[in-house]
Amino acid sequence: MPNQLAIPFKRTYTAVVKQAVRDYILTHTEDHPDAFEWDINTWESLRTNGTGGVIHVERISAAISYHAQLVFILTKFPSDIGLEIAYNEAFSGSSSLPVTLCSLTFERVSVLFNLGALYSQLASLEDRSTPEGLKRASGYYQNAAGVFAYLVSSALPKFTIPPDCEEKPLDLTDSFVKSLELLMLAQAQECVWQRAVIDQYKNGLIARLATQVSSLYAASLHQIRSAASEIRSSFPSEWLSHMEIKQCHFEAAAQYRKSIDELETNRYGHEIRRLLAAEGEAKKGYTVARRGGVAPAVLQDIKSLLDAVQKNRTRAERDNDLIYHQDIPAPSALPPIQGVSMVSSVIPPGISEPQSIIANGGVVFNEMLGWGAREAINIFNDNKRNLIQDQISDAAEQLNDEADRVLQELNLPSALDALEKPVGLPPSLLKKAEEVRLEQGPDRIEASLEDVQRLSQHVMTVLDGAMDILDNEASEDEAARQEMPISRPPSHEANKELVLKQQRYRDVLNQASASDELVRQKWEEWENHILELSWDEDQLEALIPSSTVPTPGQSSTSAKRQTQSHARRLRGLLESLDEIHRSRDDLVARAQRLAEVDDIRSKILKVATNFERWIEVRPAMFEDVSDAELSKYDKFIQGLAEGKQKQTEILDAIKSTHESFLQSRKEDPSVKERENALQYLDLAYHKYREITRNLDEGLKFYNEMIGILTQFKEACKLWSHARSQEARSLARSLSALSIEENSQQSAGSKNDLPRATKARKVVANLPSLTSAEWEVDDLAPAPSLQKSPIKKGRR
Repeated sequence: MPNQLAIPFKRTYTAVVKQAVRDYILTHTEDHPDAFEWDINTWESLRTNGTGGVIHVERISAAISYHAQLVFILTKFPSDIGLEIAYNEAFSGSSSLPVTLCSLTFERVSVLFNLGALYSQLASLEDRSTPEGLKRASGYYQNAAGVFAYLVSSALPKFTIPPDCEEKPLDLTDSFVKSLELLMLAQAQECVWQRAVIDQYKNGLIARLATQVSSLYAASLHQIRSAASEIRSSFPSEWLSHMEIKQCHFEAAAQYRKSIDELETNRYGHEIRRLLAAEGEAKKGYTVARRGGVAPAVLQDIKSLLDAVQKNRTRAERDNDLIYHQDIPAPSALPPIQGVSMVSSVIPPGISEPQSIIANGGVVFNEMLGWGAREAINIFNDNKRNLIQDQISDAAEQLNDEADRVLQELNLPSALDALEKPVGLPPSLLKKAEEVRLEQGPDRIEASLEDVQRLSQHVMTVLDGAMDILDNEASEDEAARQEMPISRPPSHEANKELVLKQQRYRDVLNQASASDELVRQKWEEWENHILELSWDEDQLEALIPSSTVPTPGQSSTSAKRQTQSHARRLRGLLESLDEIHRSRDDLVARAQRLAEVDDIRSKILKVATNFERWIEVRPAMFEDVSDAELSKYDKFIQGLAEGKQKQTEILDAIKSTHESFLQSRKEDPSVKERENALQYLDLAYHKYREITRNLDEGLKFYNEMIGILTQFKEACKLWSHARSQEARSLARSLSALSIEENSQQSAGSKNDLPRATKARKVVANLPSLTSAEWEVDDLAPAPSLQKSPIKKGRR
């Protein structure tokens, strides 16, 4: 039986590569999966041969080739593409459950682990009784150490597990893998030591080789013993004993060989001290070996060494007592044996340089744009969209709203229209009335109000339906508990996360309903005035009172000239404000047109081609390109800033001139009446626009809510179904147990029945509600009322 350790494979299971990759390509790229049929089939074939499980030298190249392709695949796809990868831990039992992660990086590090295990198993199969076999075994062990060294330095840093993940592969931690690397180096050095013994090297050199073997076993042992408790407990206890025995064995062997060297140089006292030290280490190792759990060959090795040391110690002490009479030095006086290393962690070239072992044209997904570049394009488009919306469109709308608010507070332009056009309708009002009439404004608002109310009731019905599902499950659970004992949390505890999420949705819907009511009240308040705007021009003109020119007794000629002068200046300022408004709208339109045709894809592709194709390209690598492209919109933002400055100056001038205009005018009841009528119609138009915008946003909100709550209801249905299936399974288990107990009773085993009943206990094992299995899209905030006194509807 071999006296060295071989690392077992991590067992894997079938992965649905084809379906997961096709789904990802369809949903996340502009390509069609049919274009990558060869790539997908090649991936599946490579996985079959490259994931370990077969001990054959040809499987080395299969594993290295698959790893090389995985390195390149991870430049094209993110680690999580929805493909579930399952591996058992290397030292887990045959009945243990595998660790399952949606992670291509998990696949890569597991392939590397199994490659290291393959090297170790090939080494253990070598005939170490010959120099050639020892040389090959040492080479395999050094390759295994190199793979584990590469795993720690290059692969594991990229392998991240979400904090809330319940499954963690403990054999893929730095401490665990580093311990295996040192173990492989220790066994490689042991092969070198064994060859030196066979070739009858000098005892001093053999002692130094043995010291290094002992040191490497000690380092491996320390690495795992100093790890976290959960990692330490996952390492086989018999392996720890094996390494401890080997550490003692080779420390003893080093002292023994050095004692022979001391004997040859007539240092008899030093010889005895070396033999005593060797005996102490050999006894310690033999004590550990006798506890069991290690290979018989390891026990026999340490026993043979102990016997040889004790025999030589007896002989050396007798000779010294009778012949040499040399003093035996203290242990601290012995010079330490300096170890000499003849091994190192040799990384196979195909691992560190994956491109070197794949022929031209053999790279899978070579024509696909890498995920990092795709994500960089998506990030740019999102940033561009947000920039256009937040810093240009919304900013322009806020400036327009600010100007409208100031004008309405000053009753402009109604005050000028009433003065300059004492009869008839101002052109600006005619234009607004025509707009409302063509859009069939009142009918449109009534229809939208009905649609909003209908959708509001529908989404609340969907949410209530989800709660009905949970209530029904709770009733079933309660009924089941009355019939049999169930070892799982009751429904009110198990569905806590779903109920809390439901309450958040309901709170948002209640807020939306309150906002709907405010919009309806606003419509009821302004309905008559908005209806007037939809009248024909003749009807509307009859509605507005006319004013006459003041009598001589009412106003002086000089005062009238001042009023007219202020009015002309106000009209000019209003025209300048309109020009700024039009320029701002044009600037926003130009920015939006540029955004529609602005495509960064070609620039991203150009930059991506400059990267080494075996490097994992990440979105952050394209930040400079993205920032440069977004800078094209700085001119629009600057234009808005300049327009804001001009608007502020004009509004200040309008306020000042309007004050002078009011002071120069005498109160004329007919003008005032006409002015108020025009003002109400102008304000009614703004309220019409505000209400329609509120309703449009409300319809959009509820339509989005239907999808979210339908998905939430489906999650409740899946959870309730799983709970029902679990309850039925428990019922069947208890029924089977009852039949077994009856059988035992009939056989005369009545006294053992309580113990059997207690021992047979089925525990529920549903995923937790925090698991991604139950997740639905998060809810957008309900439309809220804006701060503007004009715009008090939905955002």
